[in-house]
Parts: sequence; structure tokens; C-alpha cells
Amino acid sequence: MKKIFRKYIISLMSFSMALFSVSVAANTLDKIQDEGTVTIGVANEVPYGYTTPDGEPAGEAPSIAVQVLNDLGVDNVKVVVTEFGSLIPGLRAGRFDVIAAGMYITPKRCEQILFSNPTYSIGEGFLVKNGNPKALNGYDNIDSKSVKLGVMSGSVEYGYARDFGIDLSKIVILPDYPSGVAALKSNRIDALAGTSLTMASLAQKDDNVELAQPFTPLMIKGKSIKGYGGFGFRPSDTVLRDAFNAELKGFIDTKEHIAMVEPYGFGKHTSPEGMTAETLCQ
Repeated sequence: MKKIFRKYIISLMSFSMALFSVSVAANTLDKIQDEGTVTIGVANEVPYGYTTPDGEPAGEAPSIAVQVLNDLGVDNVKVVVTEFGSLIPGLRAGRFDVIAAGMYITPKRCEQILFSNPTYSIGEGFLVKNGNPKALNGYDNIDSKSVKLGVMSGSVEYGYARDFGIDLSKIVILPDYPSGVAALKSNRIDALAGTSLTMASLAQKDDNVELAQPFTPLMIKGKSIKGYGGFGFRPSDTVLRDAFNAELKGFIDTKEHIAMVEPYGFGKHTSPEGMTAETLCQ
């Protein structure tokens, strides 16, 4: 009788915990809809996610986030700016509700947070000094020459460089892209790694640097490396993530979506083409 009673208590506790988990998962969506306010996290990285001089959200990810969240009944979207490497810790700590920074969806990151389906795909690039004096046109050049490569803290480029086989002594980790440009101009590094879109955007703002062209497509273990960016959510926020995905499904690649992101350099050429977070997290 005691064993039966114990099994009953354990089953009841398990059921209660399951109900609690569902409740927690639903809380953030319910909360932001009830309050009409949500907070998104960005890393001030043009053109993915940043703020205007008057503090308004801008860039590919925040623009889409505002549209989707408005459609979910949340009109007031606040922004928290942090370093890229602090986005996931900040989300998990509750500093904001959604990462809207164009963050690449990777298996390692999927172990820490939930992702929406991607909203864009893009390749890699280097920012170099004008004239590309060290002739750095791909990761193979970094591997074969006595040079330094700058990567942003928490970015996928560090992993790319490591997996390509580049000696870690050649890699310089920087807090953000403005610091990277400064390091490049002061000769602390010889190239700055990032997406081709980000590097081109940085080059447009400074006459002393340029996008390395041509650029050898990055291949690791025989696979072409192409990044897919999406929105990040806390592991408990499955309901919010699913609602967000449902809105994205009817919006991505529409005329309205293309018109929204074209000013930031995105468009049909950066379409995720039906790729899913589930596939990218494997």
C-alpha cells in the first residue's frame, strides 16, 4: 500500500511540475501582452541590430521584431544595448525578453536558448586596411601568414577560425566592431572577421578600411559555411517562441518584409529559403 501511495505522490508531483513548466513557458507571452511592453536585446551592430541616436530600435532584427511583436498585441518595444557576448547571459538573467541581434543559430547556442526560425542567411568576409596590404582574402591567408585576425567576443567567427585550424595565438578577441576597426587602424590586427554584410557596412563608414575582395568562400571540413540569423528566447519561453514563429511564417520573404530590410542591405539575396531552427540546431 505504501509503495502504491508513494508512486501516486511521485506521479502527482511530476504532473504538477509539468503543469508548472507549461505555466512558466506561457508567462512571458501573457505578461508582455497584458502589459503591452516587451524588451529586446541588441549588440549595437549595424546593420543587424542597433539603436538610432534618439534610442529607437533599428536594423534588420529589431525592425522585424517590432512588426511581429506589434502583431502579437505588444505595442511598446524597449531596447537594451549590450556587448554581443553578453546577449545570451542577459536574456537568461531576464534583462530582456528577446534577443533581436541577428544572432547566428548554432548547435552550441541552441543548448543555451531557444531560437526562432531564421530570417536571413549570409556568408563571411574580412575588413582590411585600404589596398589590403597583407593580401588577406580568406581564412587560408590567415593560416599561412604571420598576421593577426580580430573577432568579436561571443561571435561565430572565433569558432570558424579555430575549426579552420588557425593557431589561437593569431586570434585577437575584441568586445565589439568599433573596437575592431580601431584595432585594425592601429595595427593590433591585420584583418577583422565578420559577415560580409557587416564588414561592408563598416567599410562605408571609414575611408581608411575596405571589404577584402575577392574573398574565398569559407569551407570547414568540406562544408560551405553560411550563417543563418534568428531571434533568441529563454528555454522556458516555448509559447512565445512558437507564437513569434507563427507570425514570421506569414511575413518572411513577402514584399513587405523585403521593403523593410532592403535599407539595411538585406533582401531576396539573403532569404533563408525555408531553413528552420530545428535543422540548424542539430
